[in-house]
Amino acid sequence: MKNISTNLNNTHIIIIIVDKIKIKTNYSNMSQKFKSFIKLLKERNPNQPEFIQAVTEVAEDVIPYMEECNPAFLDEKILERIMEPERVVSFRVCWEDDNGDIQINRGFRVQMNSAIGPYKGGLRFSPTVNLSILKFLAFEQVFKNSLTGLPLGGGKGGSDFDPRNKSNKEIMRFCQSFMTELSRHIGSNVDVPAGDIGVGEREIGYLFGQYKRIRNEFTGILTGKGPGWGGSLIRPEATGYGLLYFVEQMLYERNISIKGKVITISGSGNVAQFAAIKAVNLGAKVITVSNSDGVLHDKDGFTIDKIHFITKLKNKGSRDFKEYTDLYDSTFTPGKTPWIYPCDIALPCATQNELDTEDAAFLIKNGCFCIAEGANMPCTMGAVKLILKSGISYAPGKAANAGGVAVSGLEMSQNRIGQCWTEEKVDAKLKHIMHDIHNTCTHYGKEESGKINYLKGANIGGFIKVAKAMCAQGIV
Repeated sequence: MKNISTNLNNTHIIIIIVDKIKIKTNYSNMSQKFKSFIKLLKERNPNQPEFIQAVTEVAEDVIPYMEECNPAFLDEKILERIMEPERVVSFRVCWEDDNGDIQINRGFRVQMNSAIGPYKGGLRFSPTVNLSILKFLAFEQVFKNSLTGLPLGGGKGGSDFDPRNKSNKEIMRFCQSFMTELSRHIGSNVDVPAGDIGVGEREIGYLFGQYKRIRNEFTGILTGKGPGWGGSLIRPEATGYGLLYFVEQMLYERNISIKGKVITISGSGNVAQFAAIKAVNLGAKVITVSNSDGVLHDKDGFTIDKIHFITKLKNKGSRDFKEYTDLYDSTFTPGKTPWIYPCDIALPCATQNELDTEDAAFLIKNGCFCIAEGANMPCTMGAVKLILKSGISYAPGKAANAGGVAVSGLEMSQNRIGQCWTEEKVDAKLKHIMHDIHNTCTHYGKEESGKINYLKGANIGGFIKVAKAMCAQGIV
């Protein structure tokens, strides 16, 4: 990590370069409290760029709020305490592949904050998993879960295990070994994990089965279960659907209809697929999806049948969408992202830091007026600052993609009372929660000009509930 200090127009700027992530912070207008906090953050979390990025983004809004409106939170060092996980568990995961060879992976669970409820957050299986990424995801989850209004704390976990190109038996053996250790640290009133990248209904099933075998109890220890064995209807759709419900409210605030608007979406997993389906059902025109290899562009727009075809390709492990381009008038461009195409609304739904300043500048230049995050922190810090400066409506993931954890919370409620609600009932509750989150963001994010800073609103709105609970519970 290195710092580069320079002077531009008598404004002191510090650029912190960590790996490939550049964090640019203007310190000239920041308080001494903020400077001290960021210094502490970096000293205590070296070589964790994603975590530093996530915490800095929150601190920029929350520290000025505390200084102006609630200095008691400063005295109680609430943000410093939220920044530090209550518990981090790291463990070895040994398993045997189909050739009889022993494989070794790392497993993690970051239990970030339980002030308002049991830890809640997904498990991610990906070779990109490391402690920085999981801490950033857990930190974001604290605020996201708070915004839903449900009694959920924040956590995140996973492993550097890669489920791609693995047989079902290999995935089962890994999941059983992973849960053997994880089961010591979770419980329906302690920590309730869910799925994330690389962890779908199949993996949740194997994890749940092993927990049930070890503990000899059938309990709602995981969410994202199959609907026939304790899962909630529309859980796979929830993040994508919730994203569009939030976008609808953003446009309604500006007296704009989503009907007929051109939308670019990144990713091709559950979030992207169901965001596309909901957008099409609302009358919008979706023209892109993507994967780590490139972007698929359909100039005529995806229909529901086309999206289902993409789902089939995804489930087969297709990486270049060739079967799609052979069947439909479309193009797949390797090494590119959806942001090269002009649109009205951009929905990054793939992974963290996928949309950078260059992408943001292109979207702004081409008339995009709304960017809403379907993934966790998919916009770099530089991109966010450029977007906010441009006046584009921007919704951070902690608000816009909260639909997934909202329905996970509803699944927990159904498990506790032994019921399975209808799709209509769950969908109605999801929509209500997303509208409430939007209202919270507008309440705390409305500026003197009348514009809504959704990032500021989400950061402050999510923070207040957790801070009050922490103060009430004492120094623990």
